[in-house]
Amino acid sequence: MKTLDKKLENFARGKWSRKDFIIADAKDADMAFGIRSGGTKPDGTPLSAEEYREKIRNVIRQAKVDIVLMSASNLEHIAVDEGLFRNSSVTPAARANDATDVWAVRWGSYTSKPSRPFRSADINSIKYGCPAPKIPPRGVPGADLGLYSTTFNNDIDSDAKSLEAFDNFTLEASAKNFRYFWEVFNPNVDCGLDKEKIPQFVNDCIVRSLAGLTKARRPKFLKVVYNGPAAMEELASYDASMPVGILGGSSGTTFEAFNLLQQAQKYGARVALFGRRINASEDQLSFIECLRAVADGDISAREAVKLYHDMLGKKKIRPLRTLEEDLSPTLPPPGANSYASR
Repeated sequence: MKTLDKKLENFARGKWSRKDFIIADAKDADMAFGIRSGGTKPDGTPLSAEEYREKIRNVIRQAKVDIVLMSASNLEHIAVDEGLFRNSSVTPAARANDATDVWAVRWGSYTSKPSRPFRSADINSIKYGCPAPKIPPRGVPGADLGLYSTTFNNDIDSDAKSLEAFDNFTLEASAKNFRYFWEVFNPNVDCGLDKEKIPQFVNDCIVRSLAGLTKARRPKFLKVVYNGPAAMEELASYDASMPVGILGGSSGTTFEAFNLLQQAQKYGARVALFGRRINASEDQLSFIECLRAVADGDISAREAVKLYHDMLGKKKIRPLRTLEEDLSPTLPPPGANSYASR
């Protein structure tokens, strides 16, 4: 059994422990940033698509995360063509939509305008590698799990269009036996609300939108911006049957990454999906190993930073910051709201 399935089963039974915390590596940046997705080499040039895929393969082989989220095209390479997930405890997933607020291309202005719904991936291709599949005897060669994202901007026209698209997706996913988790971003533009009101606005939008969906159409779990202890506790405690997860957000010091997970977990989060923070680390596998140790309660965030630097030293990898610098915060504390919280 995949670790994800076992943990979701434990959640459903109401018998879960801290070690059931789900960690996902979000390697779907090519659906947002284009050529810059995989990061850069020491000389500043971007990694190629194949170099990015090799980083994904290494994370799958390490088997410390529960989910690896990819674009549909990279999923096809790694899951369908190579079969790398067949004997792995890691669950493959694909980004199932790419609304305009994730179109973070160079010189583009899309992210500064209210989000519009858009889907380039289709469910059949994610599951089977082709739009109209002949289901293979070995089952699903691709992924039966996807990420769908929505952004509410307190604008009736744009929000209604986003929800209509979400409604159509959930109907199709249910009909095609496709699981998904729902990512809800903070507003990506000025929504006319004071920053302290945004967490309550987002929480209410989530609960209101899910209220009309029966089990067959509901997400397996949520992915939201960590808007602070009160907002997390409110959402996580409202419906225990719906696990709440956090997104990693912008890059910062290593302590900020580990502390974000530690704080969110303390107030009810059961899932964390880290993308840029893993991708920007000096050594992704060491970073993930420390992230797992924090989630499992084996070490604190501060202890994890020290362990991470020890691991870098043993691998002769030069850290981007000194240990002292890496133990210091450079960003607003977890839960500080921002229209750009991604």
